[in-house]
Amino acid sequence: MDRKPRLLLAEDSPVMARQLRLLLAQDFEVVGLVTDGESILSALESLAPDVLVTDISMPGIDGLAAAERALQAYQDLRVVFITVHDEPSLVARARALPRTAYVLKADAGDALAAAVDAVLGGRWFESASVVRERVRR
Repeated sequence: MDRKPRLLLAEDSPVMARQLRLLLAQDFEVVGLVTDGESILSALESLAPDVLVTDISMPGIDGLAAAERALQAYQDLRVVFITVHDEPSLVARARALPRTAYVLKADAGDALAAAVDAVLGGRWFESASVVRERVRR
């Protein structure tokens, strides 16, 4: 049997981190949890995940900036942004990066596993609320 894809979770809210871990644990191996952007970079080196699932708003370096650095350093890494922010500028910034997806936390139950699968398959993914917000504007 193939191994489960390995995920690093970056989330500064303990409650949200617990919920996200529960959502992901059935289909994926969550190999670590970090709570700030700077820790992402060191954890990537030691844990070697396939996918980084990261919040955008975190202490220190935000998740987007950390992901930009990580994607340059780790050519096989995929990133799923999980956030409350639906601003078009943030979605566009994430979409401009290679191997990424964008999921609103409100959609996590329905969309997070699909987003991870999409980036592992080399496809962009955005959750339904992001699409609705873009159409509304």
